Amino acid sequence: MRKLEYGELGAVLRQLVNRGVERLLQFNPEGVEAFGRGVTMPVRWLEWALLLAPPWLLGLGIVALGWRLGRSIRFGLAMGALMMGLWLLGLWAESMRSLALVSVAVAAAVLIGLPLGIAGARYPRFGQVARVIYDLMQTVPSFVYLIPAAMLLGLGTAPALFATVIVAVPPVARMTDLGLRSVRVDDRDAARALGLSERLALWLVELPLARPAIMAGINQSVMAALGMVVIASMIGARGLGETVLIGLQRADAGQGAVGGLGIVLLAIVVDRLSQAAGRPRWLEPLANGDR
Repeated sequence: MRKLEYGELGAVLRQLVNRGVERLLQFNPEGVEAFGRGVTMPVRWLEWALLLAPPWLLGLGIVALGWRLGRSIRFGLAMGALMMGLWLLGLWAESMRSLALVSVAVAAAVLIGLPLGIAGARYPRFGQVARVIYDLMQTVPSFVYLIPAAMLLGLGTAPALFATVIVAVPPVARMTDLGLRSVRVDDRDAARALGLSERLALWLVELPLARPAIMAGINQSVMAALGMVVIASMIGARGLGETVLIGLQRADAGQGAVGGLGIVLLAIVVDRLSQAAGRPRWLEPLANGDR
């Protein structure tokens, strides 16, 4: 058996990845371009809607949403005040662009991660392999995902969305798997005793009981997507990250601080609202073990 030279494995892996990307581009470049336009369409629509609405109207909407989810008018007013802070900082348009990208990325992550989590809970062997893959996906630096995404989809929103979805999928899938595996056997048996099929038991009993864990995974997914805002700006994605990047390029510490504060305010709003959505009152007795 031949002894491997220093760096030989890395060189082989680099060549394999580069050849794969090149063949994909050569195989159907029009299809790749059409795919990029298609995946960014929801982002453009949502961004257009958010920018079209007056800031005061969106602020009132956030107040109402915070009051509805948090069951507290003070919570709603606090969320609305944080959103108005973005307007006072002069970062409203950038915040709406980032919010549109994060919202679409998290929605796609839920559509992908929820079935993966259900499959992992239903099939233990698949779940074991999937958890190893999730560990790998969450360990690999986010910059690594940007390179093939930019090579395939060019610069702009499409590669940023692609990379953000990859980062946002593992938390949803992992917590869905964990939540379903944490459902007591007695609850499953009771559902089957009532005559529910396996599919109905999943939708009517197991998923509602696993909802706190699933919402925690969605919350982690949101925060992971927000963490990609600054990184995605390096490949042309517009938003709050672009403000920080311009401050870095111009050595303007003030602009960088303003952009960073804007990201913090938006992150707090999204984080608190998603946490409140995962704590509905009717589930509190279940979360405390009173079943």
